[in-house]
Amino acid sequence: MFDQYPHFDMSRRILRMHLRPLIWLLCLPALISHRNHLEKIDMEGIRPPYLLLCNHNAFMDFKVATKAIFPHRANYVVAIDGFLKREWLLRFIGCICKRKFTRDITLVKQLKEVASRGDIPAIYPEARYSLCGTNAVLPASIGKLAKFLGLPVVTLVCHGHHINSPFWNLHDRKVKGTKATMKCLFTEEQLEKATPKEIYDRVNEEFRYDDYAWQKENNIRITYDKRAEGLHKVLYQCPCCGTEYHMRSHDDILECTSCGAQWRMEEDGSLSASGPQAGDGRSAGRPDFTHIPDWYEWERANVRREVEAGTYSFRCTAQEDLLPKDRYIPIGKAELVHDMSGFTLRGRHDDEDYEVKWPASELYSCHIEYDYLGKYGDCVDLNTLNDTFYIYPEDCEFSVTKFALATEELYQHFNAGSVG
Repeated sequence: MFDQYPHFDMSRRILRMHLRPLIWLLCLPALISHRNHLEKIDMEGIRPPYLLLCNHNAFMDFKVATKAIFPHRANYVVAIDGFLKREWLLRFIGCICKRKFTRDITLVKQLKEVASRGDIPAIYPEARYSLCGTNAVLPASIGKLAKFLGLPVVTLVCHGHHINSPFWNLHDRKVKGTKATMKCLFTEEQLEKATPKEIYDRVNEEFRYDDYAWQKENNIRITYDKRAEGLHKVLYQCPCCGTEYHMRSHDDILECTSCGAQWRMEEDGSLSASGPQAGDGRSAGRPDFTHIPDWYEWERANVRREVEAGTYSFRCTAQEDLLPKDRYIPIGKAELVHDMSGFTLRGRHDDEDYEVKWPASELYSCHIEYDYLGKYGDCVDLNTLNDTFYIYPEDCEFSVTKFALATEELYQHFNAGSVG
């Protein structure tokens, strides 16, 4: 349908990383200013190549990874929008282009090529910034990929990057004392004996983290006066009255415009009830949240109930942009449907109707953006192997966070017990 536009050459040979001294110098100021502490566990004798799996909370993750692998070189898997207007640079420093949440055999071959020349294939398997400072779902294929590459499996888990610059408000909070743990989970010999499921389970366990719990444990205070601004993008449902999409935030306050309930985000990252609790939902058995990830998981549980009942459904008109290569192409209006069958996008472009489907049983997660590029607002971006669709719902109440939760719950619903 969209073959008339130039597309990225996804199979292009991957270069080795160049400009390493310059990259090290560019990373150094942030590492110093945030007083990053790196701990290495079971890394004695581990040399490239090895498979590096990193958690993902902010751009700072890449800078810490540069420190962790010093003085060696890595080839990082980077989402296609990262290549926008700077493809030449990212190619030059050895980045590998990927469309998110697609099954891409070309990528697997490229990672094998990187390993064959002695470099580190580096992957951020969560494939998006964490929405609330906790681990996201990992692809079930991690174990199979590790077995195919036959390399030691190393994880790099960072703490403090989300609370320093959360996805829903990227302002730098100047957090100091961030921490990262680099750990070898499997040597080549251990990998050979392990099953794909055992590898997946071990990686998944290592990736369990909670930046807000870490903040409290380390007594880190965030004095930024707008620290709650944008939090309603993640916490879209009121626990007092149950209403969705009526949460708002400003300064250090999170509130529901439907019932008037308010919470203050404290300097330690916790929430405390503030102001009138209209309707007093707590007396009706509603939860009283003080921990942001608990609220998020409560929303997930509510979405899960919709999925299990077979009632989850959303339909809207949306503005759509296409990213086949190096520029966004306005496609116009489209109909977006997200229901028990998955995502369906229908529209008309250049006098031709089109329909693109992403079955629920095949899409284990999706990527969302809040106020993306300041264009049309929040969006979900969905990918095929050739195209990336940026879809902005309009003239309706919605939450792209709910899209993400529903995508994950739908996948689990149809693929229970399929890992490995």
